[in-house]
Amino acid sequence: MDDQSSYDSMMDGMAREEYRTTTTSPTAQTLRKHRTHTTEASPASPASPTRAWATRLLVLGIVLSALNLRPAITSLGALLEEVRDGLGMSGSVAGLLTSVPPLCFAVFGVTAPRLARRFGPGAVVCAGMLAITAGLLIRPYAGGTGGFLAASALALMGIAVSNVLMPVIVKSWFPDRVGSMTGLYSMSLALGTSAAAAVTVPLTDALGGGWQPGLAVWATLAGIAVVPWIPFVRQRGARPATPAPAREEPPAALRVTRSRTAWALAVFFGLQATAAYITMGWMAQIFRDAGVAAGTAGLLLAVTMVMGVPLAFVIPRLATRLPHQGPIVLVLGACGLAGYAGLYLAPAEGAWAWAVLLGVANCAFPLALTMIGMRARTGAGVAQLSGFAQSMGYLISIPGPLLVGVLYQSSGGWGLPIALMSALMVPQMVVGFLAGRDRTVEGEAGR
Repeated sequence: MDDQSSYDSMMDGMAREEYRTTTTSPTAQTLRKHRTHTTEASPASPASPTRAWATRLLVLGIVLSALNLRPAITSLGALLEEVRDGLGMSGSVAGLLTSVPPLCFAVFGVTAPRLARRFGPGAVVCAGMLAITAGLLIRPYAGGTGGFLAASALALMGIAVSNVLMPVIVKSWFPDRVGSMTGLYSMSLALGTSAAAAVTVPLTDALGGGWQPGLAVWATLAGIAVVPWIPFVRQRGARPATPAPAREEPPAALRVTRSRTAWALAVFFGLQATAAYITMGWMAQIFRDAGVAAGTAGLLLAVTMVMGVPLAFVIPRLATRLPHQGPIVLVLGACGLAGYAGLYLAPAEGAWAWAVLLGVANCAFPLALTMIGMRARTGAGVAQLSGFAQSMGYLISIPGPLLVGVLYQSSGGWGLPIALMSALMVPQMVVGFLAGRDRTVEGEAGR
């Protein structure tokens, strides 16, 4: 939104039951009436087009943006061996490369709420899509490891701010459909992730066999995602033509660091991100080292990612109907442990089964996003909790992919890295179970 008070005015009074139903509740109807009176003040709602048109455009923007939030990472994972050879990277440097995404998400994600208050969420997401486009276009041709890392960081900066703001936009526009819209967003994200893993190698071959055009081609999809956000950018400075009606003062900033649930969510988010980025960055290489062909290894990674397409829609809807999301956390964690055991014991023989199990485990991400929406009462609370949990979580996840690269380089095999992945899954299950309890950060922070 344009400022925090306008955002709070829109979102205060929203009951938590809005998270638990896909039908329109009286609270949601009241919220819609309130938003109708404040449409001109909200840059999320264009002033001239009808609200129905704006809503459809926003849904398109959410879907296209979500499609672009992971190809920068999984396309690189599919071609990591070629990129390493082309740039002369060691295993340790490649581990550093796979740690860049969580580092950027932590550093830039924390700025997203402040940028959204100043420029509006739509403007920030639009700028994020532009940054992704530029970064993906530049990085294959930047020359050298340093330029490759810098251009990757530019793209990841755009991904970081969009990561944080998506739950805020969903909460603001679809308060009575948080589960469904989070599922749509997560499903689109999983589709983009798996598509990049599956088709990057064939695209590279079709474009002449060089890894540079195989990576750069994904800038096209990011450029398309810019378009739906342009009307929202133009409305970021809109103000009501008449004075706004009197209302209560917005509440003070929520001190999320006082909430145990917020910390549990942050650690859970960090550990699931660690597992996800290790998987996206290294799983194809694990299969290739086991004798699997490069194209097949890319397809296996795609299977892991595509599991999130149906499950990312089902899991948030299921989570919003349960008083405690802990059992879902435990099931996903058990699938992850089984997948890691398979990678260790028979990576090539049971490759497809391990890919499926790890794909199910990776659905901890849409579950974490859903719990962020459920663990705060208001849109302002969701914005603060999302920024805290994601930024702190990505900080926690930074060492994991780097350590995997170091262990792989020093041991010459995948036994120690897989043991590390398995060991990290246990605390992920514990803190996820705690974060799934029916509590809110406002209540725990004493507001």
